This record gives sequence, structure tokens and C-alpha cells, in this order.
Amino acid sequence: MRVGIKALVLERWHELRATGAALSLFPNAWRALDALGVSHKLTSIYAPAERGYFTNLSSGAIQEVSYTGINGNNGGPITVHRKALLEALAEDLPTNSIRFSCKITAIETEAYEGSSLAVVHLEDGTVIKTKALIGCDGVHSKVASWLGLATPVESGRSGVRGLAVFPQGHGLKKQEAHQFVGAGRRAGFIPLTDKEAYWGLACASQANKGAYLRDPIEIQREVLENYAKDMPELYQDIVKHSNLSTLTWAPLMFRQPWKVAFGTLSKQNVTVAGDAMHPMTPDLGQGGCLALEDAVVLGRHIGRCVRQNGGLAPREITNALADYAEERRWRAAWLITGSFLSGWVQHGGSTWGLRFFRDAIFYKFLFRRILGVVDYDCGKLA
Repeated sequence: MRVGIKALVLERWHELRATGAALSLFPNAWRALDALGVSHKLTSIYAPAERGYFTNLSSGAIQEVSYTGINGNNGGPITVHRKALLEALAEDLPTNSIRFSCKITAIETEAYEGSSLAVVHLEDGTVIKTKALIGCDGVHSKVASWLGLATPVESGRSGVRGLAVFPQGHGLKKQEAHQFVGAGRRAGFIPLTDKEAYWGLACASQANKGAYLRDPIEIQREVLENYAKDMPELYQDIVKHSNLSTLTWAPLMFRQPWKVAFGTLSKQNVTVAGDAMHPMTPDLGQGGCLALEDAVVLGRHIGRCVRQNGGLAPREITNALADYAEERRWRAAWLITGSFLSGWVQHGGSTWGLRFFRDAIFYKFLFRRILGVVDYDCGKLA
């Protein structure tokens, strides 16, 4: 829009989605938000984490990891409300740029000026023709399916997420993140504000839990009675204070990295971004961060196309989207791989050797090096 191109955002929900309650943004995400011109709206509200504490549930041993110095500034992640991020981005869009309750039923293309238009069919019968279609429609993306990208697969683990609310304040240090690791599970929390804390739990997927994964009361009860019963009282108290409307339990899915590295990420005037391109497990906290990088890189390639051709030339937009896809391909594949391996190690497993590697080597020597992937600059829009 900053280069004079009209864009329309089709949102499936009836409002800005807040699924997931919160997300942690690392330095690479903040550089992308700087490029988009919205970071100041959030940094004035939320504080960066300075250190993380990892507690072994079996031995009680606690290891501290400092986030300071990962990049030239503080380096720590800043956890923000997901809806606050969406609102910060949406505020900069022209009026009527977002159309809600839009469910895509079909996608096709038709010839136009020696190139093509993307034709999107909506559930209400609306047909929209566009010179460029960017699929940001999540893990189960219809646009990714149209491109022929491989269906995401389950990692063998599932994740619970929630937002705890303490009306009188929780008394936690906002600069500290906590994780608790045991055989086959990993949990943690991080304060958002003086009265709210974001918490999560990852565990081995169990098919028999499928009957009530969507019922927040059952989710909370299952976590407290089974998965968190031997965890510190503080963590249990945070789960008890959950805003039930924020609780979700779902399988952790990812697209196999080689199918991103060698898959069709763009075709004609259609491409994908965010989870539609590179769904990954949350173990490096990079899903949302990578999506923000995508936005900047995509905007830069489209902007260059517009400047060089005096507008959105149908033939040239195909090349611009292809260049964008090639720039993102290998970074996305690497982060999917790194996230999966990080989760596999931290999950612990049942073998003594893997737990020893996690506690004695991974957290002490490798974790900060892996976090080096967040010290990345996707560049500017222009």
C-alpha cells in the first residue's frame, strides 16, 4: 500500500483473530516490525525477557540462560498479546482494507494481458479477481494446497496454550521466563503485564484426548490433574487462573523442511507466507517471527516491481513473487528443522542419554548458539 498498490485482506473470522493468546517476538521480528513502522506501538507496553530458568522436574536442578547479548541490544524475546500485534498492524491499513467472514471455497486463474489473474471464490458466492494472491491462511492453507505444497504432518506432540489473569497482580518478575522439563513433557510461563501471564505445555500426543480438546474446562482439568500435578505450585496456580476463552489444545504440526526447500512456493501470480508456507513446531518461538520477516521481504520485492514498471505489471509480478519465494525458501527450511530438533531434545524422551544431553550439554552450551538464528535482519521495505 505504501507504493500505491491497493490490497484487500480476506479474514475468515468475524474479527481479528486472537487464537494463541500471545506470542514471543525475538530480535528478527522486531527488526521486521521496525521496517513496517509499527514496533513503537508495542515496545512502549511490553518488556523484554532478560533471562530464562529451566527446571528439571526429576532432579529439581535449575539452569539459568541469559538472553542478554544475543544481538547488539538486549537480545531477549518480548512476549506480546497476539491481538495487540494484529491491531498494531491493522491500524496502519486504509479503511475497509480488511473484509471479515470470508471463507475461500475455490481458487483458479485466468489469462490476462499475457499473464494471469488469480480468481478467488468465497462461500457467500463472491468472486474476487486479483493481480496477486498471497496466501496467509495458516497451517491448513487452501492456497498452499492449490500450489501443490505437501500437507503438514504431526510432530507426535501436542500443545496447550493459555493466558492467566490475576486481577490483583501476580507479583512475578516480567523479565524472567520459566520452563519445566520432564520425560515426555515441557511446560513454561512468562509474564505479559503486571496482571497477566502466558503459559504453555507440550506433551506427547494422545489420540484418546481428541474427544474434549476443544472444551476449555476439560483442558484445564486435564493439565492440572495429570500433566502438571508434580510441577511447582506457582505453575499450577497460573493454570488455575486461566481465562478459559484463551485455552487451546492442538497437535504441533510442521511441513517437512525438504518439501519447503524444494516445493512450489509460488506459481504464476500466487504465493504463500507465514504458516501457509512454513508451519513449524513452537520450540524456537519463530513461527510468528518468520511470518513478519515474510511481510517485509514480500513487500520489498513487490515494491521493486512497482517502481521498475510504473505499476503492478501482471508479467513482472510473477517474477517478483518467485524471487520472494526463493529468498525465503532456505531460511524457512532451516528454522523448521531447528525448531523440530530443539523440541525433540527438550522433550527429553525416556532414555537416560537423551536427558543427559539435554541437561548437561544442550542448555549449557548449545541453546544460546541455536538462538543465534534470531539475530537476523530481513532488511527494509525499500
